[in-house]
Amino acid sequence: MKAMVLERPGTPLRAIDRPDPTPRPGEIRLRVEACAVCRTDLHVVDGDLPRPKLPLVPGHEIVGVVDLVGEGVSQSRLGQRVGVPWLGHTCGHCPYCVAGSENLCDLPFFTGYTRDGGFASHVVAGERFAFELDAMADPVSLAPLLCAGLIGWRCLKKAGGGRRLGIYGFGAAAHIITQVAVWEGREIFAFTRRGDVQAQEFARSLGVVWAGSSEELPNAELDAAIIFAPVGDLVPTALRTVRKGGRVVCGGIHMSDIPSMPYRLLWEERELVSVANLTRRDAEEFFPIAKLAQVRTHTKVYPLGQANQALDDLRMGRLSGAAVLRP
Repeated sequence: MKAMVLERPGTPLRAIDRPDPTPRPGEIRLRVEACAVCRTDLHVVDGDLPRPKLPLVPGHEIVGVVDLVGEGVSQSRLGQRVGVPWLGHTCGHCPYCVAGSENLCDLPFFTGYTRDGGFASHVVAGERFAFELDAMADPVSLAPLLCAGLIGWRCLKKAGGGRRLGIYGFGAAAHIITQVAVWEGREIFAFTRRGDVQAQEFARSLGVVWAGSSEELPNAELDAAIIFAPVGDLVPTALRTVRKGGRVVCGGIHMSDIPSMPYRLLWEERELVSVANLTRRDAEEFFPIAKLAQVRTHTKVYPLGQANQALDDLRMGRLSGAAVLRP
C-alpha cells in the first residue's frame, strides 16, 4: 500500500510503501477512494494535539470499499462502500459509554491520531465504527461529511433551535452545516477573517443573510453562535453577538487560549459550551438529513502524494470548502 506518514510532529509527511494491512477480529479493510483533509489533521501534524501514535498515517474523513474482513465480520460487508470517521473505537463499559456519551469514552481510539488513518491507499477500521454509504454517490463529495459534516451537525444540535445563528470560521464544517440550517429555515450570519471577501461571497452563495468580518457586529442579535475557527479570541467576540439566554458553541478539538473577559459578556444566562468528538448516533441522524437537505460539498481534489500541499493550503486559508485526497 501507499501511505503519507507523519514521523515527527512539525515535519512534512513522507510518502512510503508498506505491506497491505490485515484486519484483526472485528475489523475491516478498505480500499480508500477518498479522504478529506480536516483542520484536526493539521493540529495533529503541527503538534497542537499531544501524543499521537508515531509513525502515523493521518486522515479521518475516509470513504472506501471493503475488500477484506477480519474474524467475526460478515462476508456480506465485502464490496460495501463505507465511511470511517474520527472516533475509531470506544470501550463500551466506562460510565460515559454506558450513559450513551461514547464521544467522551475514557479509553477511545481516534482515526488518524491514535490509529492509522486514510492518507493511504488502504486502511483498517473497526467494523462498528464504519458507516455504510451510498454506493452511487461521488466519494469525493461524501468524504467531508465524515467529520466536517458530523461535527457541524453536533454543533448545530448544541446550538439549540434558535432562528438566528452566527458561524465563525467559514470553512469545511461551516459550508456543510449552513446548507442544513438554511434548509431548516434558519437565518445564518457568517463571520470570516477581516478582508476575506472570497469566503464572504462563498457564504452568501449558500444562502446566508449576512456575511462580514468577525470584528463586525451583525445587524441583529443572534440566538446562538458556533465557532469553528480555532481562535480563542472569538469567544468573547461571539458572546457579544448573542442575546440574553443565548449560547456559544466551540466546535473545534483545539483552540488557542481564551482571553480574559468581563463577566457581563456571560451574564444574563448566556452559555458557553464545547463539542467533543462525535457518536455513531450523530451519523445515523445526519446522513439522512444531509440527503434531504441536498447538501453539496465544495471540494478541491489533490493526489495522495500532494497531502503536504493540501495541508499547507488549509493552514494558510487558501481553501473554500474542503481539500480531498485521492489515492
